[in-house]
Amino acid sequence: MKVYTGGGDKGKTSLFSGERVPKHHIRIEAYGDLDELNSMLGAVAAYLPEGEQAIRGDFEQIQSHLFLAGAWLATTPDSSATGYLTALPVNVSKDLEKRIDALSDVLPVLKEFILPGGQPVAAWAHVARTVCRRCERRLTELIEVSPDAGNSELAAIQVYLNRLSDYLFVVARYLNQLLGTADKTWKK
Repeated sequence: MKVYTGGGDKGKTSLFSGERVPKHHIRIEAYGDLDELNSMLGAVAAYLPEGEQAIRGDFEQIQSHLFLAGAWLATTPDSSATGYLTALPVNVSKDLEKRIDALSDVLPVLKEFILPGGQPVAAWAHVARTVCRRCERRLTELIEVSPDAGNSELAAIQVYLNRLSDYLFVVARYLNQLLGTADKTWKK
């Protein structure tokens, strides 16, 4: 199978549900941002310290969930193609909360704002967090401008992205601590 088709050479692309839309369409922007986040997580995972299997496993599962979410964003809600899609697992956001709590239990209590940075892998986790926040903003825009987009699956994805950004914040702090770098607090 060829990677290139030439079908998008004139600035249009196809949604999973078959419609041709401009490459700047809000749905394309929304799942494009998810793709960027997924790639960012792959990059962060590549720099995880040896032996950090729990976070590596989390990332693989999250990347899989982001593929599921992207398929929903690439499909118009009234399309018959939704019948081929897989919903996010029911407890996906609750599972992230459990991981946030487990990682937070080994971190100093946060009493001040911290600056993103520290060890390179932690700094990249902070970048992934900001990309995740952009995904969330783009999704809320899609839901707002497309009345038919506010289905329950997109609402679940919105909650998941909100929780995922919190998880990535905690991961960044955890990685800094694991690698011997303290949080750098914001000084007014």
